[in-house]
Amino acid sequence: MLFGRFRKPYRALVLAAIAVGLLSTGCGQQYVVLHPVGPVGEKELHLMELAALAMAIVIVIVFTLYFYAVIRFRDTPGNRAPYRPDWHTNKWLEVLWWVLPAALLTVIAIPTVQVTFELAHVPKAKDPVVIDVTSLTWKWLFEYPGQHIATVNYLEIPTNVPVLFELTADSPMNTLWIPQLGGMEYTMPNRVLPLWLQANKTGVYWGDSAQYSGVGFEKMFFKVKAVPMKDFDAWASQVHTTSTPMTLAVYHKLLRHDTMGKALYSRYPRDTFPTIASGFTLTGSGMYMTMNGQKGRIVYMPMSRSN
Repeated sequence: MLFGRFRKPYRALVLAAIAVGLLSTGCGQQYVVLHPVGPVGEKELHLMELAALAMAIVIVIVFTLYFYAVIRFRDTPGNRAPYRPDWHTNKWLEVLWWVLPAALLTVIAIPTVQVTFELAHVPKAKDPVVIDVTSLTWKWLFEYPGQHIATVNYLEIPTNVPVLFELTADSPMNTLWIPQLGGMEYTMPNRVLPLWLQANKTGVYWGDSAQYSGVGFEKMFFKVKAVPMKDFDAWASQVHTTSTPMTLAVYHKLLRHDTMGKALYSRYPRDTFPTIASGFTLTGSGMYMTMNGQKGRIVYMPMSRSN
């Protein structure tokens, strides 16, 4: 009887709740951010799940009280719900609606701070593969200083090895995002910002621009291919021996305001990446060190946990 009486008024609300629930489950592989393949993405997903659980608790409590009030105090014949216009306050209820949100925020805040500081360091005793990333208009330039090769709109990385991205921009400010590997980071002109990610499974993953930077920004996507370390070394050697080098003329063409597809280069000119770091670090103690007598060149220092 009760369900039949309230079925029509709340049909839209029920359908909306079902739709939101289905969209938020991430059951399909198209929801790539909910299917991480590396330690950074997995930890960030756990934080998302924790926050979603805390919000679900609040939603359930609020809607339970709402429907209770609607049914209990509805103005219908025969309803004998008490009407108390001189009701003022309830000490225990006030304590409850202050303590409960504070407790939920604490439950979210503590692990969030812990994971944030944990992800501020490349795992100890693991030397990362360093990739210099420059966002251009409207394309991505990836330079591998250890392998002396460069790519455009394409990344190949080893599995089970941290990858340290050193990010800058020769364009409007942008954001690098590889959803299945982890969170995003800004690219800014005249700045070098760090981001480390890792893929624990072989495969091809989606990379994208997560920030509007002009009319061609929707073309700023790229593929990330994760392969075993020996295959990565073989690929880098093949690129180095079979691809054409990036000359200064080619580099200046890349700076033009247009889009392009995938490209591989056996070498790239010096000074195409900033040599002075911004001073912003994830460690707080300095991920980069400027060495005296070396014309301000950046010397990479492996990130280690502070004692």
